[in-house]
Amino acid sequence: MKRSLLTSVLLTVLVCIVSLVCIAMGGSSIPKALSSFVKGIAGSPYALAEVLVRATPLIFAALGVSIGFRTGFLNIGAEGQLYMGAIAITAVGLKCSFLPSFLLVPLVLAAGFLAGGLWALFPGFLKAKFGLSEVINTIMLNYIAINVVGILVRTSLKDPTYPYPMSPMLPSFLSFPLLLPPTRLHAGFLLALISALLVYLLMFRTATGFCMRAVGFNSRASLCSGISVGKQVLLSSLLSGGLAGLAGVSEIAGLHHRLLEGISPSYGYIAIVVALLGRNHPLYIIIASCLIAALQVGSMAMQRASGVPTSIASIIMGLVVVMLLIQQQLLRQKEI
Repeated sequence: MKRSLLTSVLLTVLVCIVSLVCIAMGGSSIPKALSSFVKGIAGSPYALAEVLVRATPLIFAALGVSIGFRTGFLNIGAEGQLYMGAIAITAVGLKCSFLPSFLLVPLVLAAGFLAGGLWALFPGFLKAKFGLSEVINTIMLNYIAINVVGILVRTSLKDPTYPYPMSPMLPSFLSFPLLLPPTRLHAGFLLALISALLVYLLMFRTATGFCMRAVGFNSRASLCSGISVGKQVLLSSLLSGGLAGLAGVSEIAGLHHRLLEGISPSYGYIAIVVALLGRNHPLYIIIASCLIAALQVGSMAMQRASGVPTSIASIIMGLVVVMLLIQQQLLRQKEI
C-alpha cells in the first residue's frame, strides 16, 4: 500500500513537472497560464458546468470500456459505437416523430444503446467464436461508423433546408432538460451517474458480474469451472458498446440536437485513458472523467488567455497512460 501511494505521488509530481516544462517551452508565462487554467475550470458556474458537460460522454464511454476490459474484451471501438448511438437517436427520432414523447424518449434511448451494443457485438462474436482479435476489429469499425455518419448526413438524413451536411433538428421533447440554466449542463450527466451505479451493482453485486470478472481474470480457469466464456464475452461486448452508444445519444440529445460530422472530439479513444486511470471501477471512472474533462477545458482556457497550445492536454494524457503502465509493472515486480 505504501509503495503504491509513493509511486502515485512520484508519478503525479513528474506529470506536473513535464506540464510546466511544456508551458515554458511554448514561451508563455507559467503563473499566467496556471491562473487561466484554474479560472477556465472553476472561475464561474459556467466553467464548472462545461467540465461536467465534457465529462458526461466520457463517463458513458469509459464505463463501457471498463466492462469490456474486466471481461477480457479489449474494446477499442467506443468511438465508433458512440457514432452509432448518435445515428440511432437521429434516425429513430426523425422517422418516428409522430409518436408521443412518453414512447419516443425511451425508444431512442433503447435504440442508441442497441446500436452501439450491436456494433460491438460483432467483434465480440468473432472473438468468442473464432478467437479473432477484437482490438483490430473494433478499431476498423470506428472508421466505418464515422464514415457512415458522413454518408447519412449527405443523403437520407440530410436537412434539405441547409447546404451543409447535417440532419434536421430533432423534436424539441427529445432534448435533455438543462440542469443549470443558462449553462449547457444537461440531464445526460445524471443519466451517466445512474449508469455508473448500475454498472457497479452489475459487476460487483451480481453473479453475472462475478462470472464476467472471472473470465477476464483467467478464462481457462473459468471454463474449467463451468462458466461459459463465450457467453460472457458476448454479454460484455453488448453492454460495452451499448454504454458507448449512450454517449452518442447524450451528445445529440444534450448538445447538438441534430446529427453532424465530427460530433466526438475522440471521446471514444479518451475513454480508454479514463478507464485505465479509473482502474475500471465506476466510482473512479466518474472522478477520472471529471479530471480529464477539466484538463481539456482548462487547456482551452490557457490557449485563449496565454497562447498555450491545447495539445498540451494530449501530451499529459499520453504521459499519464505511460506512467500508469510503469506503476503497474513496478508493483507487479514487487509482488513477485
